[in-house]
Amino acid sequence: DVTVKVKEDEDVFGINDEEGEITVTLEEDEEEKYGDLINTSKYRERRDYHGSSGEPQQPHDAVEAEKSLSLSELLKKHQRRPTGKKSHRCSDCGKRFTSSAGIKIHQRIHTGEKSYSCDQCGKSFTTSSHLTVHQRTHTGEKPYSCDQCEKSFTTSSHLTVHQRTHTGEKYFSCAQCGKSFTTSSHLAVHKRTHTGEKPYSCNQCGKRYSDKRNLITHQKIHCQNRNDKMM
Repeated sequence: DVTVKVKEDEDVFGINDEEGEITVTLEEDEEEKYGDLINTSKYRERRDYHGSSGEPQQPHDAVEAEKSLSLSELLKKHQRRPTGKKSHRCSDCGKRFTSSAGIKIHQRIHTGEKSYSCDQCGKSFTTSSHLTVHQRTHTGEKPYSCDQCEKSFTTSSHLTVHQRTHTGEKYFSCAQCGKSFTTSSHLAVHKRTHTGEKPYSCNQCGKRYSDKRNLITHQKIHCQNRNDKMM
């Protein structure tokens, strides 16, 4: 539990939340200066303050009551500060998030909600940031540049992956053979050489591939054959 104490005989004004305790220290002649924070100064001249019982109270009692209310609000604000704990759990998949805003965005995956639409092609997205990245395909904007080769990218994550070609960093390793890769997607494709999985199939001849890029290359053969027949 968090306790709140008021000290009026100290020389400093501040908030200390060590060991789960919030201490507000207030010097008497500073009370007017920081009246907005604890909402006490404006009640000094009110002599008709009524408590919860409805009976008139003395000015001192009124000030103390207002201090209690204001410090309660201060405590609530303190408790709402981000703690890093993932206390918000998705009821659909169990994934946890540190904020209610984060879980709301995540839940759009389950609901299919896509509130952000491109005004040029109509494609919709779950977040405004995804829409912003997409719009760069129309504008050609590439704001992230490599400082070694000056190649530019639409997202910072694409730049990060690219920079590994200069540094040689390969964070993603295969547990079966130890081979390393610069991206998790490249590792996923490699793992299919062990599992034999081929999720990409040609819709014209049924041939299957483990890598989508190989499927695209294969489909060009069909396009070329059609063009040859038309000539």
